[in-house]
Amino acid sequence: MSPKVLLLPALLLCLMLNGKEVESKQYMRCELTRVLVETYRFQKTLMSNWICLVEHESSLNTNKVTRNENNSKNYGLFQINSRDYCAEGRRGGLCNMKCEDLSNDDISDDIACAQRIQQRDGFKYWKGWNRYCRNTRNLPNLDVTCKLSTLSPIRSPNFY
Repeated sequence: MSPKVLLLPALLLCLMLNGKEVESKQYMRCELTRVLVETYRFQKTLMSNWICLVEHESSLNTNKVTRNENNSKNYGLFQINSRDYCAEGRRGGLCNMKCEDLSNDDISDDIACAQRIQQRDGFKYWKGWNRYCRNTRNLPNLDVTCKLSTLSPIRSPNFY
């Protein structure tokens, strides 16, 4: 066997290991509820809307990417659209972020953008919310299923 043939598998392995690995997270309903309230201080009064929205947009999957008919894409847990709120391959859009950064297990940037969208356009921005969650009878009862009323934002330690 020639040395070139032996080097090819080694080169391919090095290239695969050097590539940026995207970590994803598949949340459970109550797990995400707890994270959003305790870590990101989401209002409990809107939690059923947020959870319903995420369940119908991404199935609670942080790395979901959906191609739309207009050639834009929706990214991440909140399925944020590349046409308006982020830019592919570079920072941009109304959230000034790379769309690809929305499809990993770090949801802090997703949350910042989703909250901006909700403040600007309301939940009606998301088709999943309009179709499945607009009617309050369809919203999950998170107090029963996830004990929402017992959750509180985690206090950051005071340093004096």
